[in-house]
Amino acid sequence: MKIRSTTVLGVRHNGQVALGADGQATMDKHVAKSNVRKVRKLHEGKVVTGFAGSTADAFMLLDKFEEKLGGYNGQLRRAAIELAKEWRKDQYLRKLEAMMVVCDKDELLIIAGTGDVLEPDNDVAAIGSGSMYAQAAALALKKHAPHLTARQMVEEALHIAADICIYTNHNLMIEEPV
Repeated sequence: MKIRSTTVLGVRHNGQVALGADGQATMDKHVAKSNVRKVRKLHEGKVVTGFAGSTADAFMLLDKFEEKLGGYNGQLRRAAIELAKEWRKDQYLRKLEAMMVVCDKDELLIIAGTGDVLEPDNDVAAIGSGSMYAQAAALALKKHAPHLTARQMVEEALHIAADICIYTNHNLMIEEPV
């Protein structure tokens, strides 16, 4: 049985960026753990990452991404591109099953094992099984509740996703880059 399922959401709004995730890990048809930490701060808190997919694979990618950040002096986009290139080309890394959302105070990106580094439309990035619910909620909040902070939008959108998606729970972790 494979541990799977998550919801990760990042929002950039009014000069702020927040990234959050639920805490549920599902094994087959059962909740294996309800308080998984899927969001991490890197590079002295200046970069926040969230992952979806196999946990072991995600940790390997987080380590690689942190190496890239160090090697490129914290340049988020450059580190993301270099990770995506290595991920796609390396025979071992290519087999890893995970995706990442990464952000700093200026940028929000999605990194995939296909070699893609995507800057999301409308400054909303979502990955995982509940991503479409969270993304739809965040887009509606950006449009109809612009007075909210990025953190408030992430929190509310993840709660909405948790109400709809059986693979998403209400145990949230939300971080903001410094």
